[in-house]
Amino acid sequence: MITQDQVREALRGVIDPEIGKDIVELGMVQDLVVEKGRVSFTLALTTAACPLKNKLSADARVAIAALDDSLEIEIEIGEMGEEDKQRLIHQMQRQPPPPTQQLNDVKQIVAVMSGKGGVGKSSVAALLAVALRRKGQQVGLLDADITGPSIPKMLGVVQPPLMRPGGIIPAESAGGIKIMSINLLLPNEDDAVIWRGPLIGGAITQFWNDVFWGELDTLVIDLPPGTSDASLTVMQSIPLNGIVLVTSPQDLAGMVVRKAAQMAVKLNIPIVGLVENMSYAVCPDCGSQHQVFGPSQALADRALEIAQDWLIDHIADEDSQYAAFVRDQG
Repeated sequence: MITQDQVREALRGVIDPEIGKDIVELGMVQDLVVEKGRVSFTLALTTAACPLKNKLSADARVAIAALDDSLEIEIEIGEMGEEDKQRLIHQMQRQPPPPTQQLNDVKQIVAVMSGKGGVGKSSVAALLAVALRRKGQQVGLLDADITGPSIPKMLGVVQPPLMRPGGIIPAESAGGIKIMSINLLLPNEDDAVIWRGPLIGGAITQFWNDVFWGELDTLVIDLPPGTSDASLTVMQSIPLNGIVLVTSPQDLAGMVVRKAAQMAVKLNIPIVGLVENMSYAVCPDCGSQHQVFGPSQALADRALEIAQDWLIDHIADEDSQYAAFVRDQG
């Protein structure tokens, strides 16, 4: 009679090609039941929309059938709970500190975040990096928007980073900004990056841990829109000094950026700025301002209040690290 241990051992041969580990080690095999002539379990994926779910399920059937081709096999596709997802992320991140971390000296790290896509977050991140560089700072720009990278295109960078045995040497813009982006590693800049949460989190962590950033006054991180795994990975694994929120005048954008602000507050990350992009357009003929998207709805409500409340709470103590950071930034 086939045992659970035998089934688990067989399923260790089923590898998730995106992560490079077997589905048992990843905790995807759940509620395994082995009865006479029947095997059933839940294949718990990091997302129910996983494009590889049919392949993983088919490979699992083949692995179990190799034990006994007369077995009745029942596989239910499910999704990991938040606790399991976090366990998987931590498992992938538990690596010895790389040598690059001993050589890097990054004085402050600022993440640029928005709740909603299309508000100009990446543009603000790039312009912030350029402005700091023009002030004479040594600046790095980490593109953490893995599935929608745009930083290299904005700054006209096409050369890939140098891969060395001890780590990665970032590319550099014409203005001297060090840049790391997944788009610089793709064979074609138009190639889609179709990855799931844990793999995206692993790439972001690698861009921080395995890159020779050297001595930087400021590292700017361009986060993807929303409050997903990628943003959580940055906030929990990279020592941020502050977050700049980006929104636009519409009430919808204001509602979504409030979610991002609440996330930053819950994770105790200082909100050091709130930018409303596309507030108005200036007529090239008469110089008058036109509010193309209507009057501001984003800065007039809770988004600004949340940022102000956080700053009031955390810079009341003049000796706090947050007060010092805000003073340094003017």
